[in-house]
Parts: sequence; C-alpha cells; structure tokens
Amino acid sequence: MENALIVDGLRKRYGHTTAVDGVSFEVAPGEIFGILGENGSGKTTTVECVQALRRADSGSVRVFGVDPQADRARLRSIVGSQLQESELPDRLRVWEALDLFSAISPASADWRELLADWGLADKRDTAFASLSGGQRQRLLVALALVNRPRLVFLDEMTTGLDPSARRVAWDLIDEIRARGTTVVLVTHFMDEAERLCDRLAVFQRGRIIAEGTPPGLVDAHAGEAAVFFTTDLADLSWLADAQGVERIERTGSHVSVRGTGPLLAYTAAALVAHGIAPTDLRSERRSLEDAFLALTTAEAEVAT
Repeated sequence: MENALIVDGLRKRYGHTTAVDGVSFEVAPGEIFGILGENGSGKTTTVECVQALRRADSGSVRVFGVDPQADRARLRSIVGSQLQESELPDRLRVWEALDLFSAISPASADWRELLADWGLADKRDTAFASLSGGQRQRLLVALALVNRPRLVFLDEMTTGLDPSARRVAWDLIDEIRARGTTVVLVTHFMDEAERLCDRLAVFQRGRIIAEGTPPGLVDAHAGEAAVFFTTDLADLSWLADAQGVERIERTGSHVSVRGTGPLLAYTAAALVAHGIAPTDLRSERRSLEDAFLALTTAEAEVAT
C-alpha cells in the first residue's frame, strides 16, 4: 500500500541557521503520526516544507505519491492544514469563513456539520476578531477539514484550549482518523502525543533523535520501571528470576522491584505463581515525558 507521506533527507537553512537537518520519516495511511519537540526544534518548518509552503534546500517529499512542489494543485486537493500562526480577516464571521472555504473546495464537507462538530454553532455569526483563542483554534481546525482531505496537518491545534475543549478535540481527532483521514499532529504536549499518536518522531535542533510508538519510546528511554508491594514473606530470592526484574530492594515488609518492560505484569505473575497476591501491588508509571526529557537531555549533553 502506498504511504501517505514519505520525507527523505529534508534540509532547510535560514542564513547560518539550520532549521531542518536531514529529516527522514514515513507515515502510513490511516495513522496518527506525531511530531514532538520543543519550540524551535524544526517541527513547523518541516511540515511547512512538506506542504510546499516553504521550499526545502534539499531532500524529497511525496504525499500519496504527489511531489508538493511540482503539483501544488493536486496537493491542495488531498491535504488539509491547520497551521500554528494562521489568521483570518478580523470582520469575517465564522459561517462566512466556512462557507468561503467550502465554495473553493471541490469535494467539500458540509460546513454546518463542522460548526457543530467543533463546538462553534453558537458562534456562527461571530467575527473572527471577537473569538477567544480557543474558539479561533477550533475554527481553523474546522477549515482544515472542509475539503475532506486524505491527509491533514494539525500544528499545535490544542494550544489555547481549556482542558475540557482539549478532550473534545482529542475525540474528534480519533473520529477524523476513523473516517479514513491520515493525521500528522505537531505538538509539544506529552499527554496529547501519548494519548493520540500511533507513532511519533522526537525532534531536537532540526533532527529526529528518536522515532517509534509512545509505549516503545517509554520502554526504551524512560528509565527503569518500578513495582511496589508489601509482604511478610522473608525469602523473595526467587523473584529475581522473573522476566524483566533487574533488582529488588526491601525495607521491612515494603518491597520495590526495579526492571524493564511490563514489569507490573511480570511481577504479578511471579507472585501469584508462588501463592502471593498483595492487595497493594502497584507500579510507578513511566511516561512519554520521562522518555522525552531523557532523550533531549542526553542529546544536549552530546552537543556540548
């Protein structure tokens, strides 16, 4: 099956500054692919080059087989985009913006449904300048979906949204994918990437320093896992042979098990096999944020 997006050796410089330094990745159809990194890491420049909004210095891009620079008209028919710094005329009303974008999109969605989907129905007649930051973001995302794109780019789409609105947006992104649209999500929110993305690439200083599934990155880079429980059983030496267990620490009846992989499952299985079922068995959850900090800190130390 043809990939939705292939980026190979992409480079972009501004004067003496290298914004994107040999970036390569692929996105499969139907994926939610995340581009994760701090501000200034090259995320936005990369997606702008992919969409032919900027011309890369070198490298190649294919969007469902289309060269963005060579066939921009075809690209616009299959790609939707919500950019980080998008703006509309201050006096343009919400319904007018959606109606206008719909009129110039051959296979447009019903913009009235988009109003409801993105919580903008009661702002139908509100001018863009009068919308809150979160409402503007929702409108810009709705506009990105007007042409029923095969691939949509969402750049920091939940910035400015309150927690409740962010959760609604996450559910809608899942729905976008369920309807067959591939999503490239640019974000610096760890919980968002962990919740939504099938795979992601971690950017730093214009390069990809890690790529994989969120759980895979956590397992590989977030440090050791920890499981805790209490028991009065004196001899736990057999637990050291359980899969994933690297060391066991004990203070009285309080036991901590350190190791890798799904350590809670491994530890629980070993305990049950020996007739022990602690009611307080729990794990210390490692997160994508832990992995991200470990990756970027290590990379920064190498750079210095």
